[in-house]
Amino acid sequence: MPKSDKTAFVEMLEANKGIVFKVCNTYCRDVEDQKDLAQDIIVQLWRSFPSYDHSRKLSTWMYSIALNVAISFVRKSTTRRKYTPVVDSQFVDIVADDAVEQNEDLALLQQLISELDELNKALMILYLDGNSHEEIGRILNISKSNVGTKINRIKKTFKKRFESVEE
Repeated sequence: MPKSDKTAFVEMLEANKGIVFKVCNTYCRDVEDQKDLAQDIIVQLWRSFPSYDHSRKLSTWMYSIALNVAISFVRKSTTRRKYTPVVDSQFVDIVADDAVEQNEDLALLQQLISELDELNKALMILYLDGNSHEEIGRILNISKSNVGTKINRIKKTFKKRFESVEE
């Protein structure tokens, strides 16, 4: 791959590392699992980068890949690949250096999200990242109205849980 492609990939990853971090943090609690998942996501992004369709929104493309990799990663709890492609440490360091301070409400929100099934976790990551219902539907391959219904149900559940904690 030409040097310019590698540079473009690194710049894209640096500018959008929050997507990878959010997905890893949501789908894995263990730090080592988060690192493994981040590496898997980055490898898949790297493999797919040459065929990225520039007419699509970059964040949509990244979320689609990251969420699919995360869901597969979670489902492979007993069997892991014997050989993982070696990723340039420069790529992994981009994700790893993005530490987040948590307050109690954020910790509770993350706990509630972690208890959701894979589809609803993905839905909440995308929603909390400010994506429109239409964009979320496109990424998750569900209708815009289904997105709204699911988000409202999750919000009601979360509200009840937050209220019970505050009492």
